Parts: sequence; structure tokens; C-alpha cells
Amino acid sequence: MDMVRLAVVGATGMVGRAFLRVLAERDLPMKQLYLFASSRSAGQRIDFQGQEYTIEELREDSFDRGVDIALFSAGGETSMQYAPIAAAKGCVVVDNSSAWRMHADVPLVVPEVNPEDILKHNGIIANPNCSTIQAVVALWPLHRRYRIKRIIYATYQAVAGAGMGGWRDLEEGLQGKPPKKFPHPIAGNCLPQIDVFLDNGYTKEEEKMIQETQKIMHAPDMKVTATCVRVPVFIGHSEAINVEFEEPYDMRDVIDILENAPGVRLRNDHANAVYPMPVEAADTDEVYVGRLRRDSTVESGLHLWVVADNVRKGAATNAVQIAQLLCKK
Repeated sequence: MDMVRLAVVGATGMVGRAFLRVLAERDLPMKQLYLFASSRSAGQRIDFQGQEYTIEELREDSFDRGVDIALFSAGGETSMQYAPIAAAKGCVVVDNSSAWRMHADVPLVVPEVNPEDILKHNGIIANPNCSTIQAVVALWPLHRRYRIKRIIYATYQAVAGAGMGGWRDLEEGLQGKPPKKFPHPIAGNCLPQIDVFLDNGYTKEEEKMIQETQKIMHAPDMKVTATCVRVPVFIGHSEAINVEFEEPYDMRDVIDILENAPGVRLRNDHANAVYPMPVEAADTDEVYVGRLRRDSTVESGLHLWVVADNVRKGAATNAVQIAQLLCKK
């Protein structure tokens, strides 16, 4: 791999700090690291691999120093403003916001699924939504074998998906304090709303899962629907997924496919109560799959239960994996 100059934009946020942890673990070949954030965080110091770095305020001239790759996690408005600036100066942006995901000329990449799409970038690569990433990692190897014609998602999403505000709402809600981030208390509760409602009755999060699944899997005609729910779990998204294949499947073959799929860890021992759980997935990079069972109400139907750490694989690790592929290219 070539040595690169790498920047992290939003370095003091939850995902930004996860970027740094994953970068340290994966030992990306860096000759220079720059850390950017808003003016509120400028001047803070962060230790990375034994060296102290000072947070710089993100500015239009921040990329005038030959930055090769920039990992963005600073919100959609920041990405819309600064990603084109960085790209125009020769930097490849890997953006974690939703700002660029559905742009036709911006690849939406999960390395275990569509790594070849990285080569189609024009300076910006989008990191998918956290709930979409773990779903397609589990579904892609099955789709390649049996072709999925319909997906029904029901998600149980941790408060970490809403950033530090969501995390604090659960912490303080457990102490009886009112919510600040969510429209209702999250402690001891489930909220069938993630992001804003659209005119069709779906939430923006549900629409993201539908459209992103189709784009990543290059299946624009695939039927996908979703219900996304916020639950009182700190970290780790869980998903009940029902799929209908185009052809009959063999359960032993499904198990074999998942056992050998990249990025997947199968946890499917019903007799011994072994199945994926958020506490097991926390601080790991794998996508855990279990509760496999046939859906007898349709032809070739299958139920899966899929769990992953939404901050690591659902954001930071996926972006760093993309950066690693860029280094190899």
C-alpha cells in the first residue's frame, strides 16, 4: 500500500473517535494525519498511537496540503459544503452522512458487497446508513446464490445511532429526566420513528434502507419495505429480516453460505439459546446472523436476525475499509 495523507473531519464526535480507534487497529499506511472539527472543538488535543494531535477548525483551505483521503462524519450540511472542495483539490472523500448517498455519480459502498464500485468515484464515496450496511453484508451472499425478490426489514436500533444526544437521552431517562433528543422518553420505551416522517407515511430512515439496499445491490426493481424502531439499547442495531427468494433454497446451503461469507459470524444454535445480541456485537466489526428459519407463508421465504455494532461496522469500520481499498488501488 502507498503511504497516504489522511484527514478525519468531525474528529471529536462519536463516529470520528471511532474512526481513530479503527485506524489504529488496522494500521492504515499514513505519512500524515490531520484532524478537523468545528470551531467549538478547535484547539482540543487527541492522542493517536502515542502522538498528540491538535484539532483544527475545518476551513475551505484545510485541504490545500495534499490530503489524499478524508473520512467525513460531521453531518450532511458540512459534507455538502466541504466534500466538493476537498474533491476538487485531489482528495477522495469517504462521507458518512446521507448527503451524497443517492447521487447517481457517487458510489455507495460496502466492501463485502460492491468493492468494485469504489473505482467509479469522482472524488466522493458515500458510506451507507448503519442499518443498511449490516443488512446487506448478511443478504448479499444469499442474493448471489438464490436471488432475492422481496425484503421486509424490522429494525431495533440503538440510541448511539442518534449520536451523543441520543446516548444522553437514555442515560438521563434511566434517571427519570425528560428527553432532549427524542420526541418521547426512550428509557423503558420503543419509538417507531427514526428521523422525520415523509408524505408516504414512511420515515426518512426507512426510506434510506429501501433505496440504499437497491443501490448497493444493483437491484433497482427489488421489492423492499421497512419499519425502523428506536429501542433503549446503548449500542448495537438488531434487525428482523424476512426475504423471499426467486427460487427454492436448501437450509443447509444457506447455513454454509453464511458460515463462509466475509464479515459474517453465524450464531444459530437454537437448542442452546445461541443467537446474535447487541452485547456480543459491541466493539466488534463482524455482522452477526442467527435465528434462521423457513417462512412457510410464502414460496422460498427465510427469516434472519442480524446484529452489528452500528458505530463500528455501521459507520467507522466500513469507511476505513473503503480507505484501505483506496490505498491498494
